[in-house]
Amino acid sequence: MSMVRVIAAAALVGRVLLAADLPAGEASRGERLFQNEQCVQCHSIKGAGGKLGGDLSKLIDRDYTPAVMATLMWNHAPDMWAAMKKTGIVKAQLSPEAAADLFAYFVSARYFEKPGDAGRGKLAFRTKHCADCHGIATSPVADAPPVAKWESLADPVVLAQQMWNHGAKMRAEFADKKLAWGQLTAQELTDILVYLQNLPETKDITRNFLFPPSEPGAKLFQSKGCADCHTGKLALENRLRNQTLTEIAVDMWNHQPSMKQPPPVFAKEEMQQILGYLWVQQYFRGEGNADRGKAVFTEKSCATCHNDPASGAPKLAKGKDAYTDISIISILWEHGPRMLDQMTERHLPWPRFTAPQMADLIAYLNAQ
Repeated sequence: MSMVRVIAAAALVGRVLLAADLPAGEASRGERLFQNEQCVQCHSIKGAGGKLGGDLSKLIDRDYTPAVMATLMWNHAPDMWAAMKKTGIVKAQLSPEAAADLFAYFVSARYFEKPGDAGRGKLAFRTKHCADCHGIATSPVADAPPVAKWESLADPVVLAQQMWNHGAKMRAEFADKKLAWGQLTAQELTDILVYLQNLPETKDITRNFLFPPSEPGAKLFQSKGCADCHTGKLALENRLRNQTLTEIAVDMWNHQPSMKQPPPVFAKEEMQQILGYLWVQQYFRGEGNADRGKAVFTEKSCATCHNDPASGAPKLAKGKDAYTDISIISILWEHGPRMLDQMTERHLPWPRFTAPQMADLIAYLNAQ
């Protein structure tokens, strides 16, 4: 690719991001992208695909946010491009919209869920009085569904929906038993889910969550009455940043007692749309520090090319929120190979970042 085409492509990415809000992403499109662009040659999802890059859907001892994921992809990019060249895989185009779809698919594969502990979860399931009503295969309370029939174990949106919709009834049960409302932490719910998802009765449940498009969510937020309370200091903008869906389910559960009564009831599709509206625009925006990011920009030699008109490197786009974890990956994929060639010619090392450094760099670029 010529330098003119590289500069034009990078400039186009910048214009798209300045002209429009962060693309919401749709997991089903991301899944097709993952398959069609041969990511699956090296990486697998739910056991299907290549083994070189590992299974992206397995919950191991990790704490991945989109910022961490973006950093890993950036740091690994030269090795990834070399492996693709060796195996004859043609590098695909990756627009900001396509990158958003790919990240939505990673979310759907539970890649960003926090690690949990089944032993702690078993204890919490008992001490939080869940087991008082809900058994595993059968329940001690007649109208309490047993865990083996919980659709929410396979879909975190259903988890949030059912915990919310059943809250009023469960509050009444707690009151009848003279028990205080069972507040949960995100770690406790995560541990409970890990315990329940790995029982003999449930471990073969197919995880089927796909993060949805979020366009109808804004109207639902109004029609369900959420916007009546969540304004001003109680507004939800920027309060869900880097929270997983499990953490959001906990927030909604803990919020039940202070809700105006009766609380609105959500169908599964409505909960998907509400969460999509509230969450996806925040989850992929980091909380970096622009002053530290300026130091990263200099330390990692970004300024060597991007502040030198003679280098041919594009001036980085300006504007609030022009860059996100998603857009950085899109720009990397389009501009990165030529950038690597230029840095090699100048005997500069490929810049590698920690997740905080990446967040700080993005904050600095957005402040320009």
